Amino acid sequence: MDYFFFIDLIQSTVDGLLFGTTYALIGIGFTLIFGVMRKLNLAYGAAALAGTYIGLVLFLTFDAHPAIVFLASALGSGAIGLVVYLCCFRFTPTHYPMASLLASVGMLLFIDEVVIHASHGLPYPYPSVFRDAIIEAGDIWIRGDLLFVFFMCVVAMAILFWLLYRTPLGLATRAVSQQPRAAQLCGIDVTRVNMMTFGIAGILGGIAGAMTAAAVGVLSPVIAMGLTVKGLIVVVIGGLGSIPGAIIGGLLVGAAENIFLLLRGVTERDIYVMLLLFIFLTLRPGGLFGSAQTRD
Repeated sequence: MDYFFFIDLIQSTVDGLLFGTTYALIGIGFTLIFGVMRKLNLAYGAAALAGTYIGLVLFLTFDAHPAIVFLASALGSGAIGLVVYLCCFRFTPTHYPMASLLASVGMLLFIDEVVIHASHGLPYPYPSVFRDAIIEAGDIWIRGDLLFVFFMCVVAMAILFWLLYRTPLGLATRAVSQQPRAAQLCGIDVTRVNMMTFGIAGILGGIAGAMTAAAVGVLSPVIAMGLTVKGLIVVVIGGLGSIPGAIIGGLLVGAAENIFLLLRGVTERDIYVMLLLFIFLTLRPGGLFGSAQTRD
């Protein structure tokens, strides 16, 4: 193998792993909602994008500091996540599981159309930090902005694990996830837990959307579908319902995406990422950390 190609391969892998933490956050958001309610929220990526645009408005209108932009993106996505819950999950009939799924698809299309019309379908510059910072490790260069993205996503994951395993809210969330009726009999407000789960997942999605836009340097409406598809790929690879699986799946998808970009170019990159999804669906449909699903 040519030495320079080997260096490029390592460089692509490192960049992919750093950026893959954004996919991990999206996968965790899908996993949280599915783990608690056993339902998929297909509007999740669109809600994350819409919240990111709230931060962008502050940046374009008031020239807000990047920290304020990122915070507004996260909080905005959390608020939109609550709206999605109320519109698509809270009042849909529980005896018809497809109702909430189809409602979330409708919300995905609605939010996407609103964002496209509000932005006229054009990309806008999005603030980033440490873009000119480069850390050299021999022949490998580590971009400062990607390192910042990695750090922010890891911090968000650490705070999430603290919430889940060290707080009463986390205890209630895990109880509802395992036995919702028993949790309700113990006095846990299941509706409140569901709302908090959507809010927390929305904040994670907003962080992922903000970090994605910060790494690229622009924010475009087309990111919504990309976040949705990549998030679903991550949860399938990692195992639906497994947070560690979502983290590993996100890193794997990020690294594979960059390697495919190096080997086959931008026009074929997503084709091979989808092929990776089909391989897992065929050989290990339960994912890396999920249990195999069997028919009774």
